[in-house]
Amino acid sequence: MSEQASRRPHKPYRRPQKDPVRMLAFEALRAVDERDAYANLVLPPLLRKAREGGNFDGRDAALATELVYGTLRRQGTYDAIISACIDRPLREVDPPVLDVLALGAHQLLGTRIPTHAAVSASVELARVVLGDGRAKFVNAVLRKISAQDLDAWVAQVAPPYDKDPEDHLAVVHSHPRWVVSALWDSLGGGRAGIEDLLEADNERPEVTLVARPGRSTTEELAAATESLPGRWSPYAVRMAEGGEPGAIEAVKESRAGVQDEGSQLVAIALANAPLDGPDARWLDGCAGPGGKAALLAALAAERGAALLASEKQPHRARLVERALAGNPGPYQVIAADGTRPPWRPGSFDRVLMDVPCSGLGALRRRPEARWRRRPEDLDGFAPLQRALLTEALSAVRVGGVVGYATCSPHLAETRVVVDDVLKKVGGAELIDARPLLPGVPAIGDGPDVQLWPHLHGTDAMYLALIRRTA
Repeated sequence: MSEQASRRPHKPYRRPQKDPVRMLAFEALRAVDERDAYANLVLPPLLRKAREGGNFDGRDAALATELVYGTLRRQGTYDAIISACIDRPLREVDPPVLDVLALGAHQLLGTRIPTHAAVSASVELARVVLGDGRAKFVNAVLRKISAQDLDAWVAQVAPPYDKDPEDHLAVVHSHPRWVVSALWDSLGGGRAGIEDLLEADNERPEVTLVARPGRSTTEELAAATESLPGRWSPYAVRMAEGGEPGAIEAVKESRAGVQDEGSQLVAIALANAPLDGPDARWLDGCAGPGGKAALLAALAAERGAALLASEKQPHRARLVERALAGNPGPYQVIAADGTRPPWRPGSFDRVLMDVPCSGLGALRRRPEARWRRRPEDLDGFAPLQRALLTEALSAVRVGGVVGYATCSPHLAETRVVVDDVLKKVGGAELIDARPLLPGVPAIGDGPDVQLWPHLHGTDAMYLALIRRTA
């Protein structure tokens, strides 16, 4: 070594700097991946803790939220792009490294963050959570990704539509291929409709409030927040600027709540379905976490009817109790299995059975669910859905009405279940649900109803109304 080289000063080691926004986003993604947590449950307490720390403001919270949800929504697309930039199978990359790469890819391809800032912030995050060695790998991959925009990458990694339409749509719109196929079967129609639906799944949903009748009004909610009126439900208010619904007084007091407009329409339609005979006893047979039960309880109270809200899981039954607290009319919350119910047959005039399902209708709100679900999961739900609907038809009296609802448009969870149970049970008939959703367009040929995110701005709720005839 020359004397000149030996005198050259060594560059001092710089400790990585922690960026609280990206650290929080990474922590949320790890919880989703490691613990099968849901982002909508993990993120709020993380944001609350960060705010309490004093160095985290509203803009930080908005960016962290966008990084988490944006990365999860586009995970399939980003995985395909990352895979094109590395020399090993994606499954051989450690999950924490993939999370940092996906966060970086979203900043580069899905936000307006400048390229140099997106790369440097992601590399700095990698230094903190992965170490300097793997940070160099992250840097190399993200620099490759930064060479093209999202459209150019998608054109490179997605198969042509005319050769494999479902796989093309799966990569372009970041859905598993089987989900694309199932949604397309349920929706019917050509390319435009399914593309609109998949795009809607990747948009941030509005926060929608419900003013529980007799307890709050849409005027009260509108005065408490920047808002727009609901599209379809007379009790809905849409929070135009987002914000924190828990800070609204009526929400704190359970006189109002956060509830998708599709969920509101299901409860309203059942409450307004024509009956033969009395209208005094209502049942919500799968009541957790309590949104529909709270709206039904308020509607029942206005008519002097009583609601029994049943939920199998005790912790979810407690959520139902909280949602119904202060309801002026008579109600009761119990922890009970709807497939082995404690009530006598023919006890109720109206029954709602919003059954456990795949949740494919709520992918806007739970984007990670699309990557967790498998086609075989439907086989697991099928017996439970049929058993719950069968018991609901037993619980309602002759002349009464059952509402069968799912937050899934998958035919195996909707019409197939209803048709199978009606053939087996007998003494029941479908009634046309469409007139009970006045003003709502494009809800199908009936007699059941299917809502869609791209057509109605709601979750993809399904509803069949069934009258007991014998």
